[in-house]
Amino acid sequence: MIWCKERPAIKVFAINAFAIIALTGFPALALAQTAPDAIPTIPAIGSSDLPRDLSPWGMFLSADPLVKGVLIGLAFASVVTWTVWLAKTIELMAASARARRACAKLASARHLAEAAQALAKAGGAGREFIDAAVTELRLSEDGMEREGVKDRLASRLQRIEANRGRIMMRGTGVLATIGATAPFVGLFGTVWGIMNSFIGISKSQTTNLAVVAPGIAEALLATAIGLVAAIPAVVIYNVFSRQIASYRALLADASAEVLRLVGRDLDRAAAPQPAGRRGMTLSAAE
Repeated sequence: MIWCKERPAIKVFAINAFAIIALTGFPALALAQTAPDAIPTIPAIGSSDLPRDLSPWGMFLSADPLVKGVLIGLAFASVVTWTVWLAKTIELMAASARARRACAKLASARHLAEAAQALAKAGGAGREFIDAAVTELRLSEDGMEREGVKDRLASRLQRIEANRGRIMMRGTGVLATIGATAPFVGLFGTVWGIMNSFIGISKSQTTNLAVVAPGIAEALLATAIGLVAAIPAVVIYNVFSRQIASYRALLADASAEVLRLVGRDLDRAAAPQPAGRRGMTLSAAE
């Protein structure tokens, strides 16, 4: 009787278990049978199509020939920039030091002959100023007016200053050109690289990042190299502009000292003095 009473409970348990198996097992089996046909197939990208090296050198080696040319040109421009910086820095430092020494010696001299002796073995613009003054005094020793002599000498000194300034400015124009054009050259390489990337997307008919990324990276590398070449060129050009302006100021000071010495000697020559002293200053300077 106890077994007869427990049979309905066993039947209920068995029915429930069968229902659970039917609800979970059969659909899973059906899904497993239909899964290969239901899931769309994604085209695989071969390992040869994937980027192997995205370092700057690797991107350069795999870049388009035109982009390679742009990168080589920008790298050459960067080398030129630093070469000009080294050469002009040494030239400016040496010329400025000579100009300072010349200004100090000219300021301490009492007359032109003493300044000529002090700068006899010196080079640079200071010695050129003294030579120009001596030449003008020799050409104007036939009793010409003092103001005319000083005006002609000032013209000579101004030409020397301008010539020295032009010499010192040589090479800086290249820096201005590189600073103005390098970003646009790099941008041209970027546009070309991105255009090639879109052409590659069209041919491969996929927007997978592994296919698009290398071309875009190469394009952005051109812009980066363009900025690397342009920014130092602009900064160095501005530094040289300030330093050359300071150098020209030193030349102006030296020129003014020479004019003062000549004016002082002319005033001495015009003052009453014993015979035979009038040509002393000129002969001593020569």
